[in-house]
Amino acid sequence: MKQVIQNLRSGMLELLEVPCPRASAGHLLIQTRSTVISAGTERMLVEFGRAGLVAKARQQPDKVRQVVDKIKTDGLLPTLEAVFGKLDEPMPLGYCNAGVVVETGTGVNRFSVGQRVVSNGPHAEMVQRPENLCAAIPGNVIDDHAAFAILGAIGLQGIRLVQPQIGESVAVFGLGLIGLLATQILVASGCRVLAIDPDAYRSDLARQFGATVVDLGNGADPVAAAKLFSAGHGMDAVLITASAKDDEIVSQAAQMSRKRGRIVLVGTVDLELHRAEFYEKELAFQVSCSYGPGRYDAAYEEKGLDYPYAFVRWTEQRNIEAVLQMMASGRLNVEPLITTRLPSDRATDAFDLLVQDRNQLGIVLQYPQGEPPGNRVIPIVHTESSSAAHTNRAASAVRVGIIGAGTFATRILLPALVRTPAQLCSIASAGGVSAAHAARKFKIPSCTSDARTIFDDSAVNTVVIATQHNSHAHLTAAALRAGKHVFVEKPLAIDQEGLDEVLEAYEASDGLQLAVGFNRRFSPHGIKMKELLASRSGPASIVTVVNAGSIPADHWLRDPKIGGGRIVGEGCHWIDLMSFILDQLIVSVSATAVGNHSSETDDDSTTVTLRFADGSMGTLHYLVKGQRAFPKERITVFCDGRVLELDNFRVLRGWGWPSFRQLRLWRQDKGHRTEMVAFVAAVTGDRAPLMEINGLSNVTIAAQNASVHSLAKDLSA
Repeated sequence: MKQVIQNLRSGMLELLEVPCPRASAGHLLIQTRSTVISAGTERMLVEFGRAGLVAKARQQPDKVRQVVDKIKTDGLLPTLEAVFGKLDEPMPLGYCNAGVVVETGTGVNRFSVGQRVVSNGPHAEMVQRPENLCAAIPGNVIDDHAAFAILGAIGLQGIRLVQPQIGESVAVFGLGLIGLLATQILVASGCRVLAIDPDAYRSDLARQFGATVVDLGNGADPVAAAKLFSAGHGMDAVLITASAKDDEIVSQAAQMSRKRGRIVLVGTVDLELHRAEFYEKELAFQVSCSYGPGRYDAAYEEKGLDYPYAFVRWTEQRNIEAVLQMMASGRLNVEPLITTRLPSDRATDAFDLLVQDRNQLGIVLQYPQGEPPGNRVIPIVHTESSSAAHTNRAASAVRVGIIGAGTFATRILLPALVRTPAQLCSIASAGGVSAAHAARKFKIPSCTSDARTIFDDSAVNTVVIATQHNSHAHLTAAALRAGKHVFVEKPLAIDQEGLDEVLEAYEASDGLQLAVGFNRRFSPHGIKMKELLASRSGPASIVTVVNAGSIPADHWLRDPKIGGGRIVGEGCHWIDLMSFILDQLIVSVSATAVGNHSSETDDDSTTVTLRFADGSMGTLHYLVKGQRAFPKERITVFCDGRVLELDNFRVLRGWGWPSFRQLRLWRQDKGHRTEMVAFVAAVTGDRAPLMEINGLSNVTIAAQNASVHSLAKDLSA
């Protein structure tokens, strides 16, 4: 299938051939019929992508500060690699989609195959969207019109926050698609609308919809016009649907408002509010969030947990339905908003038109309505030079299929893997887009949206798994049962059930390699520490401090059913490293959370105490409230009157070691490349198992026990 993709680094737009997604649980698979290009948001994204690096930095000063902090801790080159890697990630464009359901995932009960729906899906021939982000299209609403429902819901949510009453005077600042849709909805609601914009064409449309117009292009004063319009009382409410880089619109909105008036921001403007303008009138100001309640709530959008109808009357889905009902009744007319219709195979031309012609308002892309594309495996055609490089690897004993094409896979694992003799055969991702991008970038012959095709491929004898944590154990076990060697990113499993499944599959396998992404044990510093500690005569004490930093409360890593929590998902790295450099299994674990669990980050800051078989002790301080400029990782070892201290995998210092004082690298090295080289060598049979299964199991159980913040656990059994 075809999908519109933008590269943020170069700004290049491409109609990319990608694998067709599947309908996962709680989701619909939709064959697209029409999409609308958002003249505001998507024009801004395209122009941002085409801007130079300096211009990009000026537009995102907060991101620049994050880059500076990362340079201080990780060094210049790793930071630049991360920045360029982020910019190189493909960005699907579009969020106004109308089409027909062709497949439903398990748990879907409100939609059926053959039903027409709208969703916030991208510009693609096939899209997969959660049930709560879809709405049924009434029979008398055509696809081209229905695709405007998402934009209409954005305007409607702003109006709901305004809480207009019949007969009230409401100003709409900015007559883009959302502003013009909001104007119609307000007029239909019985309000007197003052529409404000510098564009004559858009102003004329607002006039046709029943609004009184202030044409800023002719030098009109919006504040004076509002005073006249409201008979000197001031506007009851102002809805800002414009985009501006200063605070003039907000100031004008305050000046034209009556005492105790309401101002709601839907667009994007500077928010340097002038206190006097709001204080004297006791104005209410609120920012509207997208389509309405439920937006950016993973429980609502991805897990399908609806809000109670009686308590949250208007969710984002119900707002979309309300807009469609207005279209069906004739109270909302979007046909005048369509300035251009183009077939979907001319999507890149449509975006060029959007940028070059500022008069373009609603550009509709129309899609083929034949048999839905269903190919979930896409061959990738490479240049002659890259094909030659691929042919040179064809005789490799290690033939790899990769499952997962996210940030870590494309920035860390794949660059390391392509530097080995392994042959990369296929790569899979659930949506298909990231897999298609990675296949082109790393010269992989095919990409897929179905991981099962990799398990079934007899040419593939090795699987690399880099998906979300909750899928690691099941995919690892499936790959082992299919007779494949496995490299799986940490953690191996987020619960005992998953670990048991892996162990059962491994015991039934015949000499297959199973390695987990505990890369730090392959770093030059980790190897050196193990070498030095091998000569110790007694137990050691290790103190590991991780300046992890906080993440949002709804981040998937913090979900125990998806990410396993931060100790299981991330803390296992340092639990494994301590076990590795001591060359000892863990026999007991105790863990204590910082704080009283009253804030969203208390549960992440944890101290874990480990006791090893030889009496050594390890302490992991996993902390989230530190300063980013401080090193992220610091490991100190005390034994036999000697000390080792590793600082952020750049400098290892020793005190009291006769033949060692310091190992300093010019750039950070956490062992990813060495680990992948070692794994490929292990698969070829050049060495014994790269990682012992009892050690992997021991570390996994220790991390799981540490994550529950319980009393000491005896692991010796």
